[in-house]
Amino acid sequence: MNEKVKSGSRNVAIVGPYLSGKTTFLESLLFVTGAIYRKGSVKDGNTVGDSAAESRDRQMSVEVSAASTEYNGTCFTFVDCPGSVEFAQETYNALMGVDAAIVVCEPITDRVLTLAPLFKFLDDWQIPHLVFVNKMDRTNIHVLETLHALKAVSSRPLVAHQYPIMKEEELTGFIDLVTEQAYKYHAGKAADPIPFPESLKAEEHTARAEMLEALANFDDHLLEELLEDIEPPQEEILKDLKLELSADLVVPVFFGVAQQDYGVRPLLEALQREAPEPEITAERRGILGKANAPKAQVLKTFYTPQGGKLSLVRVWQGKLTDGIVLNGVRVGGIYRVMGQQMQTVNEAFAGEIVALSRLDGIKTGDSLSLQQKNTSEFPFSQQLEPVYALAIAPEKRNDEVKLSAAIAKLLEEDPSLAWEQHGDTHEVILWGQGEIHLQVALDRLRRKYNLPMTTQLPQVAYKETIRKEVSAVHGRYKHQSGGHGQFGDVYLDIKPLDRGEGFNFRETIVGGVVPRQYIPGVEVGVREFLSHGPLGFPVVDVAVTLTNGSYHNVDSSEQAFKQAARVAMQTGMPQCQPTLLEPIVRLEVMNPSEFTAKVLQLLSGRRGQILGYQGRNDWQGWDNISAYLPQAEMQNFIIELRSLTLGVGSFHWEYDHLQEVPEKLAERILIANGNGNGNK
Repeated sequence: MNEKVKSGSRNVAIVGPYLSGKTTFLESLLFVTGAIYRKGSVKDGNTVGDSAAESRDRQMSVEVSAASTEYNGTCFTFVDCPGSVEFAQETYNALMGVDAAIVVCEPITDRVLTLAPLFKFLDDWQIPHLVFVNKMDRTNIHVLETLHALKAVSSRPLVAHQYPIMKEEELTGFIDLVTEQAYKYHAGKAADPIPFPESLKAEEHTARAEMLEALANFDDHLLEELLEDIEPPQEEILKDLKLELSADLVVPVFFGVAQQDYGVRPLLEALQREAPEPEITAERRGILGKANAPKAQVLKTFYTPQGGKLSLVRVWQGKLTDGIVLNGVRVGGIYRVMGQQMQTVNEAFAGEIVALSRLDGIKTGDSLSLQQKNTSEFPFSQQLEPVYALAIAPEKRNDEVKLSAAIAKLLEEDPSLAWEQHGDTHEVILWGQGEIHLQVALDRLRRKYNLPMTTQLPQVAYKETIRKEVSAVHGRYKHQSGGHGQFGDVYLDIKPLDRGEGFNFRETIVGGVVPRQYIPGVEVGVREFLSHGPLGFPVVDVAVTLTNGSYHNVDSSEQAFKQAARVAMQTGMPQCQPTLLEPIVRLEVMNPSEFTAKVLQLLSGRRGQILGYQGRNDWQGWDNISAYLPQAEMQNFIIELRSLTLGVGSFHWEYDHLQEVPEKLAERILIANGNGNGNK
């Protein structure tokens, strides 16, 4: 690639809700620009995007796909991003390296709300974006209603860049609101100019006036022209569109049908004219330094089926050459990407998105430079909190040794996953953004690493405590087996502590009835018993005092006193009215205000304690609900929450305290755990 092509490049993300047609839109872009000669389809599983097996199995995007092409002298790299909220981390990471984004949506007003979190992210990071209203071949389309609904979920003003021409609910062409030239679509080729349709004059005039007024809010000269009824020159309008789009001040809207390539060419031409150049994006992102010093950032990490590591990177500054050393690691190769196809290149310039191989030890989000150490020079999207979990185990026990290494690679590819070895339940728990997200991760473990897994919902880490104090509980351990025997004899007081105080052990021995060297054994015996109390769970908030005992000069030992303490605890604890405790989390639910009543009902129906709700900061029309919720009620909470809120509801949670389980529920839990009689 030469300098001319480099300076004429654009990196564009394709984003939008699930089922909006993003992958089909990418196929149309590649077909119109001549990068492919035949369009694939999601149904047939032969598209450039969604090339991963997990995507094709589900006919949905589960990771980003990049594809490069050229149109009228401009080199485009399109990054097709998943639409499902469960894979939003992929989308947010990719958006950090693009010059602009195309938000693809359907003309269905009831689903426009699903765009709100995406618009918010784009505006928070000031990422220029355009809207492409796809599937305009649907019936019962109302253009003005669609525009009104879109404006309601965007903090930036939306301006129609064109007005669609419909004939009997079929999209036949468009009017360019800058030039006021009408065009007619033709399958497989560019649209032709046609006479202005007089029947649309009023609608077009209104839409154009709204566009000019929105632009005039940022251009005093244009405002003066409008106030004096002076028709502004087309060059001035295009200049304003470019300036305001580049600064993320306005959001141009286009209409089309990607399946038929309608609207794709006008959008490409607008990207050429109006989307910011790579150097403008670098300046907006605060990329400073010597212009010839190479700087890049990792947007996505892949592990290929052949086992090699690839890093999709945005080159922010300078030039990368084959074999360059970045962050102390030698690059194994540079590739231009077309789905899963890789084309080897010797160098990559500022403004390009390419794949680098063998960047071992470098993860998604890392900034790359000639420095030896890994740096975080460039800001990156925040990692999403996990909201859904499964306990996993290899189908073959011999595979357990391979699991941690495979999961580590899995987390490199997808930073929104997390895993833990739970200290109480001893389960390996895989955390993610939803049920489908974890199923995709499990599919990758099976396909890439030959690690088929069994799964179940994680166990709840119940605890138990006591409500009654008992004194002078006697425990004696006496064992004779020839030679020296074993003898230990103790008296213990057991009493409850306030919630959260944990465990306390002390002794009040006088007269040496239990020698000092044996007292640690008593504490060990007590602690071992409390790890599995009379109800079958770890015991908390208990104080145990060693008050008396006796010993034998020959047969006593620390081990004997440990056993005696266990005997005393086994006798005394059932007398202390043991009760079951469950973990309670503090939950902050974020949802559109129109769904708040339903979310409150959902929380109450899951034994939640509502603490209050208020408007969400910096989110117009959204609420924050605070509540306490038993952790046992959270396992499928995200699924129901999304079902109630068109998929946009989310939450933050953290462990707060332990609380007694209601009696009837405790009985069911104990029966389910094989301990219905309450005996150890």
